Amino acid sequence: MSEQSLRFQESVRLQERARELIPGGCHTYAKGEDQYPVLAPGFIDHGSGCHVWDADGNKYIEYGMGNRAVGLGHAYPAVIRAAAEALHVGSNFTRPARIEVECAKTFLELIDADMVKFCKDGSDATSGAVRLARGYTGRDLVACCADHPFFSTDDWFIGTTPMNSGIPEAVRKLTVTFRYNDIASVKDLFANYPGKLAALILEPSRGDDPRDGFLHEVQRLCRENGALLILDEMITGFRWHTGGAQKLYGIKPDLTTFGKALANGFSVSALAGRREYMRLGGLEYTDRPRVFLLSTTHGAESHALAAAIANMRTYRDEPVIEHLHRQGEKLREGIEEAARFHGVDGHFKVVGRPCCLAYAALDPDGKPSQAYRSLFLQETIRRGVLMPSLVVSYTHDDTAVAQTVEAVDRALAVYARALESGTDRLLVGRPSQVVFRRYNKGDKPAEIIPISAKA
Repeated sequence: MSEQSLRFQESVRLQERARELIPGGCHTYAKGEDQYPVLAPGFIDHGSGCHVWDADGNKYIEYGMGNRAVGLGHAYPAVIRAAAEALHVGSNFTRPARIEVECAKTFLELIDADMVKFCKDGSDATSGAVRLARGYTGRDLVACCADHPFFSTDDWFIGTTPMNSGIPEAVRKLTVTFRYNDIASVKDLFANYPGKLAALILEPSRGDDPRDGFLHEVQRLCRENGALLILDEMITGFRWHTGGAQKLYGIKPDLTTFGKALANGFSVSALAGRREYMRLGGLEYTDRPRVFLLSTTHGAESHALAAAIANMRTYRDEPVIEHLHRQGEKLREGIEEAARFHGVDGHFKVVGRPCCLAYAALDPDGKPSQAYRSLFLQETIRRGVLMPSLVVSYTHDDTAVAQTVEAVDRALAVYARALESGTDRLLVGRPSQVVFRRYNKGDKPAEIIPISAKA
């Protein structure tokens, strides 16, 4: 792919306006301008398949796919048709719609659970699971995996991060942590908090498979100690296996949560689980207090559920999962070959499962570096690829992967120069920053330079 001459005038205008109207300039921290280099598209105008066009008309092959929410591809025809047809008969009513039962049935045919409740985002689903576990057990403490970066915007999780301003200390103390693939850390939790833990929540995997039966051992410890096991499949769901990573690893959790790629970018998430727990949020008689589980005005919008059904049926009927793994592996092989060619394979590493790859950008000392990450992003953007991660979709074909590898090869040539002489002369403007930081650094918002990126 030939290097593009990119201009970002409209992005500059929109970002300046957004800073005045929206805290952070956008509605998801991971999409913020502080997460990208200065020479980056600030706003996306539209997408199709594996491509997006920014507000200035520049075209990119995109990876990340809406923070992993788009598994089939942008504006995937079958999903769009289903949502559009549903909209013609209304999207929200005073009583439930027929499609709510249809969507629940479709979901439970894929995911091994007894009951499901739909909502709009992952945070509501995971927080609902935590509340349900506390209600069932009568305990206050929950434990989340310290190696998994995000579970919810709610206080029970954000209180564990450096960005915990506004969360009472008493609330922060109600969440403790353990480590993935470290069963000793789980045993220590139960020893240190006997009879106090309501639930353990973790992702089934962040890329590496669980070792030595880790998930099953965690489940055994939970059962022995009266705690519930919650598996968060926001990322692994509809990527690891059609039935979720829990199907791949042969485990049935007490509660589980799905979202992201569940509806190919439409806002649908799910809390599912065993009937004995889920029914506490229902209407049938039990000898336990009711749990106010999930009750959202927009949780069952018919067009979004129609999109979810079309999406799930595509996964059921077509080789989506196989394609994600195959294309991800091609991408990994091509990038790793380019890294070896440029002698940067010790400093730029592809990590994760082929269906959900990421990369690590390391400085000359082998330490993670936002400056080197920003430089890599800048150079791939210049060459028509937008890749905050390496997450593929069903529409990333061989041509897109080949063009991406070519762009990465040229970007890594620049990366190699930076390892010798530093990023200062190669990176335009400031580096990106991590999301979870306690303070902003006091600098004015970084200006996007409205000139050609072909400098």
